[in-house]
Order: sequence, then structure tokens, then C-alpha cells
Amino acid sequence: MGARRYSLRRRLLVGLMIALLAIAAVAIADTWREAQSTANSVSDRVLAGSVLAIAERVIVTEDGTLEVDVPYVALEMLTSAAQDRVFYRVDGPAGFITGYQNLPTAEEATAEVAFSDAVFRGDAIRVAVLERAASSGVSAIPFSVTVAETTIARTRLAQSLLFQAAIRLAVLILAAAAILWFAISSSLAPLYRLRDAIARRALDDLSPIEQSVPREVQGLVDTINSFTARLSAALDALRHFTGNASHQLRTPLTIIRTQLALAARADNPRDARQATQAADAAVVLAERILAQLLLLARIDEASSDRMQFKSVDLLNLAREQTAEHVARAHAAGVDLGLEGEEAVFVRGDPMLLGEMLSNLIENAITYAGDGAEATVRVHRDGDIVLEVRDTGKGVPQDQVTTLRRRFNRGTSDKPGAGLGLPIVEEIAGLFGGVMAVESSPGKGFRVEIRFPAAQAVARSGSPD
Repeated sequence: MGARRYSLRRRLLVGLMIALLAIAAVAIADTWREAQSTANSVSDRVLAGSVLAIAERVIVTEDGTLEVDVPYVALEMLTSAAQDRVFYRVDGPAGFITGYQNLPTAEEATAEVAFSDAVFRGDAIRVAVLERAASSGVSAIPFSVTVAETTIARTRLAQSLLFQAAIRLAVLILAAAAILWFAISSSLAPLYRLRDAIARRALDDLSPIEQSVPREVQGLVDTINSFTARLSAALDALRHFTGNASHQLRTPLTIIRTQLALAARADNPRDARQATQAADAAVVLAERILAQLLLLARIDEASSDRMQFKSVDLLNLAREQTAEHVARAHAAGVDLGLEGEEAVFVRGDPMLLGEMLSNLIENAITYAGDGAEATVRVHRDGDIVLEVRDTGKGVPQDQVTTLRRRFNRGTSDKPGAGLGLPIVEEIAGLFGGVMAVESSPGKGFRVEIRFPAAQAVARSGSPD
């Protein structure tokens, strides 16, 4: 089942909108608190004015009692379109004087207007209380004035302030959403152009993508280019392998078919056996060519991939390869030997390094000739040196360059595909080594692989 797809634009927009709505919720809560504070502040000023106006009309009569001429204009200041109800009460030293006797008042009034919230007749009210004293000429008689109003008007004022703020905030959020939509679409446009540029490419076009993209996307483009480069190298290696295989295997396969046909038509067992032996030799040659082609493919793959190199004992590897080829060298009349006493460790792949040594030794056995000596030597002279030399007939120095190319052979009287030295040089280069070839007719053939001292590692695998 494929991975679930989602819209990056939608995800970004939803994430940003959730953040905006969360901020808006906090802003609405704060606005409601401020609206209530503003409505109370405005209404409390009017309520305080009414309390002061009534307090100014409290007088002392001739008999020493308090009398109030309530200015109803002071109460009308509190009327509003919300139809709030207004209540008042005046108390003296002896208790209630006038107004609504059951109206809640402060237990201890102060010289400044004090505000509080209460409930009267089932309605929420806002209460203002003021303590004053009326002068009789001889003494001052204290009294308190209480004025209250229902909270309908101030609640509606707070709701109106909140509603206006919410409308402005909603408009801002919608505008921000539109801006975000266009900004996200504009930011994603390079991705769409990148998609279209890739979609327009031919199937065999693996060249690097040269598309202008934001820095945040450049890493993705670099990764794609790196992948296509590795894919191109792999496809090139596959094409080289198939082309080389079809070209190099055609001759031995033709020989096999011809010899098998001759064996089938042979009149006596001797001719049939000779044809079969020739076919078998062609099979061996084809097997050798195929093995070398596969090795080349592995080298090409290793060149395009990062291999995990190991610590390899070059002297021990040379000892093993020499021992494996002693019997074949003896059959070919070649005296094969090994020189080297100190274990030398390099970083590399044991299989590829073994194949490199095997190719060098087989070349010496094949081309040195009967009676020649072939020596494998491992030593240090600052760098790490692997050397295979023989005392055979050699080749002219001007042919050395030709021998280092694929499918070029120095002689046509020996079977082979002309891949030995090219394989050796490519493997050596893969691990940082450099191949040098020296030869002259009658003086032998020498191949040296020199690994830089930086390639050397200790027995534990750590750098020397």
C-alpha cells in the first residue's frame, strides 16, 4: 500500500491558521476583559455623579433632622436605551431616611465613592456608596447616599465593544489567510517548475538538473543529481558490460559451436576428442573472459559507490595468491616465487586486491615463457610497493601504452581478452595505488603498484 499523500499547501495553511485562531482567541478574551473594564469605568463615572448630586441636596432641618430633596435629574443621568432601572437610598445616624429601604448598601461607607456589585430584586446591580456629613451650624451630622442601577447598559456596551473588535479581528484573519495562501502558492511555485522540468525530460536524459530553486530545496535537487549520476554510471557500466560481453564472447562461442559440430561429424574417436578438447579450451576462455568482464563491472560499481574498505595484509594476500598459482606456473615451466618479510597492511577490498594480484601472476605465467622466473615482491620504500616481475621475453616499450588499454593484447599467439593490465590499473586506482610498467625485449616484464604511505594501516586497522 502506497504512502498516504497530503497537500503541503493545505498543511501549511491549516497550521498557520490554527496558530492565528489561537492568538485570536487569546485576543478576544483580553478584549472582553478590557471591554468590561471600559464599560464599568464609563458607567461608574455617571453613577458617581448621581451620588454626588444627591449628597449635595441633603440638609439639616431646624429640628436637627436630615432632609433630602432628591434631584431626579441626577437619576435621569443613569437612564439609557437599555432601560436600566435606578435605585437610591439615603441613611442617617438613626438609619434609613428615604429611597428603597431594602437596597443593599455598604456596611462602612467612605468619604470617596465606593463601588460594588450586588443583586436586588433578582437583578444584578452596580452600587455606588458615598459618606458625607451635613452641618447644622453647631455640629456635623453624618449620612450616606447609595445609588444603584441594573447592569444591562454596561453589559451591552461591553458586548458592542467586543463585537466591533471581533469583526476587525475576523477581517484581519481572513486577510491573513488570503495573504498566506498566495505566499505559500508563490513559495511552492519553484517546486512545480522543478516537477515540470523533470517531467519534460526524455527517458534517457540523466544529466544534472539545472533549475533555479530556493536554498531549502537545493539539498533535494543535489540529492537527485547525485542519484542520477550514480544511476547513469550504473547504466553506463551495464551498457559497457553487455557490449563487451557480446563482442568478446562471440569468438569463443563460435569456436565452441564449430568444434562441437566437427566432433559430431568426426569419423573416428581421435578427431572427435580433439574437437571436444578445442571446444573445452574455448569454454575455459569464455569463462575467463566472462569472469574478467564481471570483475570490471564490479570495479565500475565500486568506483561509483562508497565501499567500506578493510585493513588487508598485502604480504599475506600475495603469499596466498602465489601458492594458488604455483602448480600452474610449474606446468608452464615458470619458476614462481615470493619475496617479502614484513607484514604490510593497506585499506582496500580483499577480493578486488586478490583479483589484481591474480591477474598480474597469471600474466607472468602466460607470457613469460618456458624457463623464465616470476617473482612477487611486497616491501616498503617510504610507500607500499607491490611488484610482479619476470625474466621472460618482454615486449617493446612502445607497446606498453597499448597494453594498458582494454581489449588490447601484446601478442596474438596466447588466448586472452586483453583485460589483465587494465583491470590491475583500475583496481589499484580504486584504492589509491599507481601502476607503473617496465618492459624491454629479452629482459622481462615488470609491473609495480605503489600505494602512498597514507594508505598504510597498523595491524589493528588504525592509521600508522
